[in-house]
Amino acid sequence: MVGQYQIHVFVCTSGETCPTQGDTEKYVKILRAGVGEANRKTEIRINKSGCFSQCGNGPMIVVYPENVWYHRVQESDLPEILESHILGGKPVERLLYNPGSPGPNQIDKK
Repeated sequence: MVGQYQIHVFVCTSGETCPTQGDTEKYVKILRAGVGEANRKTEIRINKSGCFSQCGNGPMIVVYPENVWYHRVQESDLPEILESHILGGKPVERLLYNPGSPGPNQIDKK
């Protein structure tokens, strides 16, 4: 095991667009509750995160250590991400984010 937790989940709750594209503060609460109900709080950590510099592609969630990025996550997607990936280890393919290049990948807001 690397670090204190086996799985570390980051939910973008700041930046220009993620908080306007979904209630990301609520996302954190929902995921934390699910981890608690599964009695996995000692191995899985859900954190609020600053901006991932992918504005316009959110709401975004990143899962480590796999470095799996999710984009355009809606509240209705959270149970599937929780059960399939966070608790089950199988990423949710339809929500995977692949920007094609590393670094900032903001959508032009013009």
